[in-house]
Amino acid sequence: SQTAINYLKKRGLTGEIARDFGLGYAPPGWDNLLKTLGTNSDMRARLLKTGLIKQNESGHRYDRFRDRIMFPILEPQRGRVIAFGGRKLSESEHEPKYLNSPETSLFQKGNELYGWYSARKTRPLQNIIVVEGYMDVIALAQFGISNAVATLGTATSVKHLNHLFRNVPEIIFCFDGDEAGKKAAWQALKIALPLLQEGRQIRFIFLPQGNDPDNLVRREGAQGFNNHLARATPLSNFLFNTLTQQVDMDSLDGQARLVELAKPLLKPLPIGPYRDLMLQKLSELSSVNLNHLTKLIQGEIPKQPTVKRTIRKTIESTRELSLVDQAIIYLLHKPAL
Repeated sequence: SQTAINYLKKRGLTGEIARDFGLGYAPPGWDNLLKTLGTNSDMRARLLKTGLIKQNESGHRYDRFRDRIMFPILEPQRGRVIAFGGRKLSESEHEPKYLNSPETSLFQKGNELYGWYSARKTRPLQNIIVVEGYMDVIALAQFGISNAVATLGTATSVKHLNHLFRNVPEIIFCFDGDEAGKKAAWQALKIALPLLQEGRQIRFIFLPQGNDPDNLVRREGAQGFNNHLARATPLSNFLFNTLTQQVDMDSLDGQARLVELAKPLLKPLPIGPYRDLMLQKLSELSSVNLNHLTKLIQGEIPKQPTVKRTIRKTIESTRELSLVDQAIIYLLHKPAL
């Protein structure tokens, strides 16, 4: 479609990057997919099950995606298409700007990350940049920054972070610098805190207001974006900067309030050096003796997991892995099998 090609060129995408990410087009009309692929009842049932067509109350079936640039969503192990995202080209106010496939047995959006299959090919993969949109991932890749992924219209989840931390020690969140971006970053911080075992790191980039990775990398180039990466804020700085702005640090009442605000955030941190350093930082800011501060939170320290609990938790977590990986883990834990 020349309309789709013109749109992608206008957004600054090359034919090569469109090819690499498998971009496509769903033409206008209600039955293009049905006419092309729904040639028998079995295929129509499959299209309905995958959410590529919809059925209304009267039983009429029609294409879900119409007049949209199409983004294939790939599963990370083998790169097979499990769903689609579509960006509308029409000016209709009745249609959402972006539309994803519905959740199916193949696709749960809280588990998947756009661009993860491609990002995993990067060597060496030292960190992952989490952005907010399809076009952000593709624009960064076009400028040689191939380690970016995007959530699929949902907030970052524990499953997202566990997937990423299995492959990299550091995750960098990239948000707009407005209030909405800071709010999203704060939610990501709270989800990440219980996962910060030794060796794991999280940082945050807050772009100038009105900017996203797509337009920023086109204006400043790869080096400009990498400069923002180098200045990314560590999670600890973001946490304490946010909390200290909520209290009067020049008063005893404010310092006491800081401790109360920090306690529920530090509670889920795993036992280890990072947790100790966070408590030490809170002690310095609040002027509360470190030993006393530790005792204040002592009753809230997570219990060290027993061997049985660790094995059970490990086996439960394998449900997210491939069958081959699951089999290996079961054999390691149960050699008798």
